[in-house]
Amino acid sequence: MPDPRFFEDLGPVALGELAALTGAELRDPTAADRPVRSVAVLAQAQADTVTFLSDRRHAAALRASRAGACFLPASQAAAAPEDCVVLVTPAPQAAYALSAQRLHRPRVAAGAEAISPDARLEEGVVLGPGVVVGEGAQIGHGTVIGPNTVIGPGVAIGRDCQIGANVTIGFALLGDRVRILGGAVIGEPGFGATLGAGGLIDVPQLGRVILQDGVTIGANTCVDRGAFDDTVIGENTKIDNLVQIAHNVRIGRNCVMAAHTGISGSVVIGDGAQFGGRAGVADHVTIGDGARVGAAAGVMKDIPAGETWGGMPARSIRKWMRETAWLAKMAARKEGSENEP
Repeated sequence: MPDPRFFEDLGPVALGELAALTGAELRDPTAADRPVRSVAVLAQAQADTVTFLSDRRHAAALRASRAGACFLPASQAAAAPEDCVVLVTPAPQAAYALSAQRLHRPRVAAGAEAISPDARLEEGVVLGPGVVVGEGAQIGHGTVIGPNTVIGPGVAIGRDCQIGANVTIGFALLGDRVRILGGAVIGEPGFGATLGAGGLIDVPQLGRVILQDGVTIGANTCVDRGAFDDTVIGENTKIDNLVQIAHNVRIGRNCVMAAHTGISGSVVIGDGAQFGGRAGVADHVTIGDGARVGAAAGVMKDIPAGETWGGMPARSIRKWMRETAWLAKMAARKEGSENEP
């Protein structure tokens, strides 16, 4: 269930309504009046939620789930548990996205007052000119927030934090001693879209951002909230300016990322990992504890703990340097032979 501090619950909704909304076929017409209160991914599906299956590799997860209903293609209908209502559609993720839009609505700042009367600010909080603090937000003792920063509804900020000017924070929980430099954006929707009958559909991003104690986020860096699970940055991790952290990323403790690094969705990074400037990591990659990624490297597969990789596509730094040296040697040899009389 999405965090009610950040998302308004619009349910329950009958499965018959969701079938009509998405164009799915309800295999059991007697279940049309059965209510569901939320969407959920397979791993978190419950009896009163609706989920989806678009990849047969996850059929075992559906069979093991407690899902009350599931959107899936006709070819995978047999994978549903006996007590799971089947909604057949050629575009399961699009049906899930439309259902999520119907069942959940992100909370937005409302009211004429810049500082909501429902916000809770401890003693010693300093707010710069033009700061907006949304309904139900909480800010801890000794935190300083710069001019024109927006703190969204439900956001919790710990003690002794430093938030720069023109920062936007929403759908997020921050620990103590967190530093966020000017222009950073925390908690905007992750980049998720799927193809439906009428074209591309935005997939609602129903997760949060968790910044643990001592995290630093550089100027104009973006950290997207999770699609359903959270985006998490571990204690004492330091992130430079102009870095992009996509949805569902989980970064360990004491990691370092230089400017222009881009981390794609659902990447898992172990404790103490280091990234040179302009490094890029493809989605669903795992990077082990203490791994190092060279500047401008393009990581396309998992990196074991403690290893140093570089190049594009990234591989062991020693292998990359040997290959680079060999190529330079072959190019020089060819150039020399072409210059011979």
